[in-house]
Amino acid sequence: MTASPDSTVLNAAAERLRGAMTAGVPCDPVRGLLGAAAGPEAGYAVQQLNTDHWLAAGRRISGHKVGLTNPAVQEQLGMDEPVWGVLYADKCRTDGDDVGGAGLIEPRVEVEVAVVLGADLDLGSHTVADVISATAYVLPALEIVDSRLRWDITNFDMIADNAGSGLYVLGTRPVPLSAVDLRRVEMQLTINGNPAATGNGAACLGNPLNSVLWLADALSQYGTPLQAGETIMTGSLCGMLPLTPGDELHAEIEGVGTVSANL
Repeated sequence: MTASPDSTVLNAAAERLRGAMTAGVPCDPVRGLLGAAAGPEAGYAVQQLNTDHWLAAGRRISGHKVGLTNPAVQEQLGMDEPVWGVLYADKCRTDGDDVGGAGLIEPRVEVEVAVVLGADLDLGSHTVADVISATAYVLPALEIVDSRLRWDITNFDMIADNAGSGLYVLGTRPVPLSAVDLRRVEMQLTINGNPAATGNGAACLGNPLNSVLWLADALSQYGTPLQAGETIMTGSLCGMLPLTPGDELHAEIEGVGTVSANL
């Protein structure tokens, strides 16, 4: 049986990650603080401690992200199951924004479909029909993922580090689900005008809607169900690509639209 960490150790892990994010300076992996207790459950406990801290400090949750939905990303990080994290309103950017100077440490980019909810998903166990009914619209999105741990991570580290959340950039032309088949969309990403990656909707758990379904069930079990108005970053349609200052990013998702940002 895996040992359960005490609150002192969990708080120490949360403080280390929080300090690294605030300072914009990487820290040592937090798994060493917990040893054999460093599993997913403990990771979400650390994540929740920092969520509680930031909410008390006045930040607002604007949605959630699902990570590790793409086999290419799972292979990059040596992991085999999705994880989730929290999105904050102050980390949302708009199509065309400059995202430099945001305290990023080792940013990487992913291209995703963002699903914006028009109704709660609080049924406990959901179907894809429930997800479709609750979806207000979708948007093209870039996720600028980051690691406070120099990407030296286990599943526990990534969960504790808010699933690698950095910034997210949203397109501004909403598309109804009735206008697009998310499973079959094709994606192209360019960096500085050069082709950088391609992908498709099926790379995200077979369909980005499956990602929302997985998250809805997971958060219902956790006691914090998805709510109307939240943005769900469903997961990458390609592998993560490293970024350097000055990079210009442009992505097009067939039928969903385009989104761009500058670093």
